[in-house]
Amino acid sequence: MISPRPENNYSQDEVDQLLLNARLRDELEPYLDESMRLVDAKEMPTSVENEFLASMLAWERAPALPIAEWFDPPLGLPPVDQLTAGELQEVLFGTVHRLFEKRIVLDFTEHLSDTELYRLIVRDILPSPEKKLDRSPTYLHWHCLDATADPDIWLMYYATAEERQAWHDETQSLLPPLRPLPYPRRLPRPQP
Repeated sequence: MISPRPENNYSQDEVDQLLLNARLRDELEPYLDESMRLVDAKEMPTSVENEFLASMLAWERAPALPIAEWFDPPLGLPPVDQLTAGELQEVLFGTVHRLFEKRIVLDFTEHLSDTELYRLIVRDILPSPEKKLDRSPTYLHWHCLDATADPDIWLMYYATAEERQAWHDETQSLLPPLRPLPYPRRLPRPQP
């Protein structure tokens, strides 16, 4: 007697997700490293795992290009000494908004004058090679302050009371006085 075939309990979507999962894992194999241990297939639905694997694959395949080349034509800025104060502010804020359109957010800028921020963009940000992910839902946050290299500025302007206390407890150094931000700005931010 022939026994009946067991009923298939998988929906077409679940089958598609499993096939996609196998394909993504095959394509990621050349890039395998310890980050794959972050994926615990037992802890997440296959569709969520697939989103994670697809984002990993996109990261691995993305070109690392100078940020200036993320634009067509490449973003070039005139030397700061060729701009009037009004032109500087217009070009600076236009550039900040163009960077935001490419999902680049500038953090910790309010201790810098417009001229200093402009120079930082020209010298450090635009030539920096970064992974260009065209469909990424995340933002590249560019910290315009290295808190490790210059803790006094961070402590004066940006650190919370808890962060200031933790720094003092760790270093036993005197805390610099709190100061108001000298150049408050409203730069574009991602919506929560």
